[in-house]
Amino acid sequence: MKTKFLFLTLIFLGCNYLLSAQNRNDVPDGFLSIFNGNDFTNWKVPEGDNGHWKLVDGVIDYDAESEAKKDKDLWTVKEYGDFVLFVDWRIKATPWENPRVPFILPDGTHKLDENGEEIKIIVPDSDSGILLRGQGRSQVNIWCWPIGSGEVYGYRMDKKMPPEVRAGVTPKTNADNNIGEWNRFKITVRGEYLSVELNGKTVLENAHLPGLPEKGSIGLQHHGGKKDGEWNSPPSLVQFRNIYIKEL
Repeated sequence: MKTKFLFLTLIFLGCNYLLSAQNRNDVPDGFLSIFNGNDFTNWKVPEGDNGHWKLVDGVIDYDAESEAKKDKDLWTVKEYGDFVLFVDWRIKATPWENPRVPFILPDGTHKLDENGEEIKIIVPDSDSGILLRGQGRSQVNIWCWPIGSGEVYGYRMDKKMPPEVRAGVTPKTNADNNIGEWNRFKITVRGEYLSVELNGKTVLENAHLPGLPEKGSIGLQHHGGKKDGEWNSPPSLVQFRNIYIKEL
C-alpha cells in the first residue's frame, strides 16, 4: 500500500514539474524576470482586491471582479522609462457578447454605412491590456476584436490626435492566437515611441504616443463589470506569465 502511495505521489509531483516547466521559459539574455511564478513580489496588488488577482499554477490569474474601491489594475512597484518587455498572456473565456464592435480601417477610423453610421458587429469579447508608464491611456490592448490585439485605444480614438498618430497605433495585422491559447507580446518603448510584436509579427512599428510620461509603472489592466450578477461589459478573464524586462 505504501509503495502504491509513493508511486502515485511521484506521478503527481512529476506532472506538477512538467506543468511548471511549460509555464516558464528561460529568461532571455539581458532581461530580468519581474514575475517569479510564486508570489506578487515586484507587484502592487490593489488595496481591497480580496483575492481576485491571484496565482494559479504559476501564472497570474484574474477573474475581473476585484473589490478594490479605486484602481483595480495590477501595477509594478518599480517605474520604468525606456524598455523592452516580454509578456505572455491568454484570454480564458468570453462570456459576454459585445454588440458594439466596429470595423476599424487602416487609418484608425471606423467604416461607415450608406447613412454615415458606424457599422458594428457582435463579438464574444474579453478585454485587458498592458498599461505603459503609469497611465491607462497608453494601453496595449488585449481583446477579441477583428482588428486584433496590440492597438492603443486611448490614442486611436482621440480625434484631437493627428491622423498619422491614430493610424500608427492601429494594428497592421491580427496576430492573435485562438481564445484559450497563449500569446506573447514584445513591447518596446523609447521616448514617446512604441513598437509591438505579437506572436512574432509586428503589429505596431514606432507608433508615436504624444504626451507619454517619461517614466511610470507597468500595469496589467482590469476591465468589466456586472449588473444583477451578469456581465455588462467585456471582462478581463485573463492570465499572464513569463514577464521579462530590459531597461534601455
